[in-house]
Amino acid sequence: MARILLINPNSSEATTAMMVAIAKSAASNGIDIEGATATRAPSMIVSADALEAAASEVEEIARARQACCDGIVVSAFGDPGLAGIKAAMMLPAVGIGESSMLEAVENGRRFGVATTTPLLGAKIDALPEALGLRSRYTGTRFAAGDPQDLMRDPAQLRSALAGAVEACIARDGAQAVIIGGGPLGEAARELQPLFTVPIVAPIPSAVRRIIRLIEARSAD
Repeated sequence: MARILLINPNSSEATTAMMVAIAKSAASNGIDIEGATATRAPSMIVSADALEAAASEVEEIARARQACCDGIVVSAFGDPGLAGIKAAMMLPAVGIGESSMLEAVENGRRFGVATTTPLLGAKIDALPEALGLRSRYTGTRFAAGDPQDLMRDPAQLRSALAGAVEACIARDGAQAVIIGGGPLGEAARELQPLFTVPIVAPIPSAVRRIIRLIEARSAD
């Protein structure tokens, strides 16, 4: 059985449990997914400084657990620590940010991001640049409201994110929209049936990608 380690860079065990449940629903039989939660980060990363600070602990968790897994998913949209993991370890590793963007751009689609954290705007903008997808990226739209307040009210979160998705499509011309954030995983799934363009949920995207990488490695 292939084993995937899902690292939550936010320090919320409840969020980790939610992420693991979503990941398991996206995985096939014969895949085991285990979560690991950061302890030094805030319960929800909402600023660039917090995202950068999370990287070292994510790398520490990966090093400590690498012998017990076949692949690693970094489950925060800015992919903190992912570059260090890839550089230092032989294991396949993906982030939910890069994975969702690579899926969103399939078939040449233009894509946008809808999320709740305006202080992470520059970090989000840097991801398509690093992946060579800048020409397909239509930008990020932010849900109206305080990110942490929205997380405490699922109905308001869905409504606010739906407004951001609509702006990505109507104003920016996005042909696919990513819901940008690990803690937004449940909202991402709930929004998918509401729009005619693809709404990309980052956690399932990352699970599908890490499974492909694990299987490709096993075949070598």
